[in-house]
Amino acid sequence: MTHRHDIICISSIDWDFIWQGHQEIMSRLAADGHRILYIENTGVRPARIRDAGRIRARLQNWWRGTKGFRELRPNLFVLSPLILPLPYSRVARWINRQILMRSLTRWMKATQFSRPVVWTFLPTPLALDLIRQLEPVATVYHCVDEFSASSADARRILASEDALFASADLVFVTSEKLRVRASRHSQRVHLFPSGVSIEAFTLAETPALPAEMRDLPRPIVGYVGGLHQWVDQSLIAAAAAQMPEASFVLVGPEQVDVTTLQQQPNIHLLGQRPHSELASYLSAFDVTLVPYRIAEYTANVYPAKMNEYLAMGKPVIATDLAEVRRFNQDHGDVIRIVGSADEMVAAVRELAQEAAPGVVAQRKAVAQANGWHRRIAAMLSLIDAAVVAREREATGWEGRLRRLYARARRRTIEAMAAVVVAYLLLFQTPFVWWVASPLKLSSPPVLADAIVVFAGGVGESGKAGGGFQERATQAVALYKAGHAPRIIISSGYVFTLHEAEVMKTVAVNSGVPADAILLEERAATTYENVTFTNRILEEHGWRRILLVSSPYHMRRALLTWRKTAPDVTVTPTPVPQSEFYASSWGASFDQIRGVVHEYAAIVSYWWRGRL
Repeated sequence: MTHRHDIICISSIDWDFIWQGHQEIMSRLAADGHRILYIENTGVRPARIRDAGRIRARLQNWWRGTKGFRELRPNLFVLSPLILPLPYSRVARWINRQILMRSLTRWMKATQFSRPVVWTFLPTPLALDLIRQLEPVATVYHCVDEFSASSADARRILASEDALFASADLVFVTSEKLRVRASRHSQRVHLFPSGVSIEAFTLAETPALPAEMRDLPRPIVGYVGGLHQWVDQSLIAAAAAQMPEASFVLVGPEQVDVTTLQQQPNIHLLGQRPHSELASYLSAFDVTLVPYRIAEYTANVYPAKMNEYLAMGKPVIATDLAEVRRFNQDHGDVIRIVGSADEMVAAVRELAQEAAPGVVAQRKAVAQANGWHRRIAAMLSLIDAAVVAREREATGWEGRLRRLYARARRRTIEAMAAVVVAYLLLFQTPFVWWVASPLKLSSPPVLADAIVVFAGGVGESGKAGGGFQERATQAVALYKAGHAPRIIISSGYVFTLHEAEVMKTVAVNSGVPADAILLEERAATTYENVTFTNRILEEHGWRRILLVSSPYHMRRALLTWRKTAPDVTVTPTPVPQSEFYASSWGASFDQIRGVVHEYAAIVSYWWRGRL
């Protein structure tokens, strides 16, 4: 009797993808009382244009769940995570880890999902990160593919996969070649080829023949599974051309260009069908195929469909795959191996004949020996033993001390990573200026009653008198362009000299008549700038102004004007080139402080009713 575990499955396929061992194992475990959280594929390569359909499906699944979580049936939950599709980017990996762990922690707390077994089909760096942070009671790496041979991008997975081989409490593999590779890193490797659901593929009650196959000429040569890059389309098409009297029926989604198959009139592509209906299609086949190309990737493949075909008592023809040869050694040459179209045709013509009852019974017996119920029972027995061993180790002071040190080290690394990311974001990217952009307001100058210049002060630069000269210069330029007949300078700051007097001197030296300049020398804040300047405007009946200040001060200044003197028409004409803010990529500490100061001041003014 096995324990009932809480299991987090990190899958390499989505739940709604072609039914494979991932879904079969987790469905059976859930039905047997184990609670399962199935995390859909987080990727082994960057996303591409052709993945648009999968991305759309992921968004739909996330939307129909609760923050991505949904319950499919009792004990079986699925998480459709929304993460950055960059599995080997360090920054994306850190962000994705934060997103996933926050979601997982909250969900586990809400469902009282505790001390889980992590059963991962995915050996990516992100999967490793999750395992370390989840602190599972045991870790299983179920290696069903040679990911590094599937694409050029996926070769980057080798380092993290080797690390997972070495660190996992148990490693399950589906082929002998994968067992050999995993054994270089671990002594805890167990060979479990894919099984078959005997209940779903039984002839105890003959399934109804699908309507689309009732009128097809016989023999019917069938294949069930995805039409992916490893299916040998040329081999199938050549065999079909030599047997025009036969029907070649392929049941499964088209995952690559299938023009080669479509050009042959006796090849019928039926598309994907629900897993629950596959038995009815298999029952109509006279001969079944495993037509995979011979390649580095398929050298590691154990075709699960062999057992599904045999469970229905059907003859099986396969290409010369290493796992098919090993299967025949274990089960008495029950699969016919072919190496060419001629050999396939000859095998079809021979095997399509009525088989003796003993032959059919042998095929079913082989499938029975490879049933999922036996595979999973053996897997659970190993998991139970691993959990007991881990718990025995964890109860001692050494185990507790190791966990404490590991947790402290992880937190230190995370803190350091956060500091590095923050540094790069703030000081080496345009992020600060993107955040600050709503503060900037500027309009072309128009005719006005006065040009109003607000003080340089210390809020912007943190330095006494910072910015006053460029503001005075901007006011002079507007005056000389004829936009207004006078300048009002508002500043109550006193450094060595009164700032307003210094700004007036700059303007006079630049050619502005002294009697065209008015000074307001009491204001020390933006609110006071507006309030005291508005009194001067009211005294003279002036209601249209050009406002000069720093670029990132304009939002607060205009909001204050609208609240304090809504009848004044204010045109923002900030300093066009601010020396203090002269940057477009990265920012200094003082610049960041200036931007933060402006946002904080806006919040403060709003709270005090000044905006």
